[in-house]
Amino acid sequence: MSRCDGSARDIVIAAVFGHAAFGAFWGAWGASIPGVRTQAGLDDSQLGVALLFVGVGAVPAMLLTGGAIDRWGLHVTAPTIACLGASGVIVALAGQDLVWLSVALTLVGVTSGAADVTINTVAGRAERDAGRPVITRVHAVFSTFVVIASLGTGLLAGVGAPVVTPFAFVAVATLVAAGLMVRTLSAHSATRRADSAEISLDANRRRPTSSSHPTQARRTVPTMSLIGFGLLGALAFASENAHQSWSAIFITDALGTDASLGSLAPAVFAAAVATTRFAAGGIGIARARVVLATGSAAAAAGALIVSTAPNLTLSVVGLITAAAGTAVLFPTVLGVMSTRVEETHRGRATSTVTTVAYLGFVLSPVYVGLWSGAVGIRGAMLAVAALGALLLLLTLMVKPAPSYTRPSHRHDSSQSFDTT
Repeated sequence: MSRCDGSARDIVIAAVFGHAAFGAFWGAWGASIPGVRTQAGLDDSQLGVALLFVGVGAVPAMLLTGGAIDRWGLHVTAPTIACLGASGVIVALAGQDLVWLSVALTLVGVTSGAADVTINTVAGRAERDAGRPVITRVHAVFSTFVVIASLGTGLLAGVGAPVVTPFAFVAVATLVAAGLMVRTLSAHSATRRADSAEISLDANRRRPTSSSHPTQARRTVPTMSLIGFGLLGALAFASENAHQSWSAIFITDALGTDASLGSLAPAVFAAAVATTRFAAGGIGIARARVVLATGSAAAAAGALIVSTAPNLTLSVVGLITAAAGTAVLFPTVLGVMSTRVEETHRGRATSTVTTVAYLGFVLSPVYVGLWSGAVGIRGAMLAVAALGALLLLLTLMVKPAPSYTRPSHRHDSSQSFDTT
């Protein structure tokens, strides 16, 4: 194995560890919400207020983290993962009333927002260094661990374990993941430094003057283009989180099923997302427009099926169709952006895209709730279908490009995608 291959392998492994830990946290959190609500003695409206503080902490943290990565490198990733695990324990221990739960959830927002940016920056670098699809696959790892942690947390709650128990397990797991990431990212950085030294020496031997080689100049992606990518991601996240947050309510309210059966809907959705991401993980960025268009159409069709489903079976079919469609959307958007950004600005570019996209994730439950209050839950699912249809139209902005060319850690000037 060449040194370049070993470097790419190290950073791919780091991306896998980061996304696994991130998924484990959110899986445990999602399944722990009922217990957290009971422990804090809140009603649903108070819980909704408390949950807003996740976004309050996340957005500024996401905006600041990109600059930190560009200044200090990918080594900041491991601490963000470790802090995320610790924040879960703090929520479980300190969240005894509305005030303290809100404070603790602000901390969750800060740590999760920072971790979100760092692990996606690692994944973007991994995809570029490896010269093959990585982002969709590591997002599949994330979804898989959401399902695993969610089911595990449910089992612990079923036997009467304290709310802090699953978070304690996740905290240990994040510490282990952080330690492994330190090792793999350090090995990756050492290999890149050695390769850069060889490239610089070779360049000095070949060129007659000390002037900079013209191929080392790269055009920075304009901020408006990054915001455009972020808006695509926001629509993708809005569709995904709409089903993740409201599928259980739809099945129980619209179809009149038992609450215990309805509670399985988010796990079914997450499992379908993970399966699709693994299956589609090998599709390269050259087919990004096709993937985005197909995913958007499936997301819209799935939500439409759900909105009109007369029974549980057809509702599940629609839910799985929507999951398959939304699964490929944000990873593909992130992959497109990743091919265009220069390494010195990768952190800030990823920060911009993920922050804008995160707004869709945060606002999606509110969007569905408002529509549900106005026209009912079935009408709200039609509004979710409209998000997929809008994203389908916006995929025309993405210009196709050739497949990956494996980099040699050089700052080449090739551009793989553009947006209008």
